[in-house]
Amino acid sequence: MRKSMKRRRIAGNIIAESALILLSVIWLIPIVWIVLQAFRGEAGALTYTFFPQELTLGNFATLFKETMFSRWFLNTFFVALASCVLSTIITLMVAYAMSRFRFRARKPFMKIALILGMFPGFMSMIAVYYILKAFGLDGQLVSLVLVYSGGAGLGFYVAKGFFDTVSKSLDESARLEGASSWQVFWKIIVPMSKPIIVYTALMAFISPWSDFIFAKVILGTNRESYTVAIGLFEFLDSTHKNTFFTCFAAGSILIAVPVVLLFIFLQKYYVEGITGGSVKG
Repeated sequence: MRKSMKRRRIAGNIIAESALILLSVIWLIPIVWIVLQAFRGEAGALTYTFFPQELTLGNFATLFKETMFSRWFLNTFFVALASCVLSTIITLMVAYAMSRFRFRARKPFMKIALILGMFPGFMSMIAVYYILKAFGLDGQLVSLVLVYSGGAGLGFYVAKGFFDTVSKSLDESARLEGASSWQVFWKIIVPMSKPIIVYTALMAFISPWSDFIFAKVILGTNRESYTVAIGLFEFLDSTHKNTFFTCFAAGSILIAVPVVLLFIFLQKYYVEGITGGSVKG
């Protein structure tokens, strides 16, 4: 009986691991292909071989010399960093208020935030665009920062779950010593909340870093204010794809590097933040 159960367990593990290996290969093939295209020496958008016949670094040199990639990269970094800082601060403040304070509109606000979070943000982009245009902010990078950080407060649920796990006795002890709610939050709770801060900051950074839809609508045709997503998309149109397709692949690799490095070095805090925030809702 035990041998039979052991054999079934081993067979089940083999099947599961084989399925995972197969899925991993399927997921890795597009990544390996785009990396190979970034170093491909042959010109043109179409290739009939998986491995390039010639490898070169010239695509990266062309990307920086003959295009505005450097400017687009700096624009994207500015928007992502500014949005990350503002969104993280707003999200943490709203989450702490929802976790610690009790007021009449608390539960209705949490329900409204949950419902609004079910709708994709691009549903409002036309209205947002005309509002920004009315204030003369269309076509500017500051507009993207306002858009990305404006709705950050609605994504407080994970951070609230993390703050719910922090003992309220710390707040009470600090208030007995004369500390205000503002001082309790910044001097006691925030220094103890590194995992959820890292998680919130990563999520707030990745969204504007890779966004295309909002950036395309708001920035319009002002090429100097383009983000990387819009700039690389131009390389795929009918007039540029045969010349700049390999540059598109090179740019895709470069734009992925910062996010990959952030996840590698901050993985520990990211996991702690998301698991700590999922304890309570």
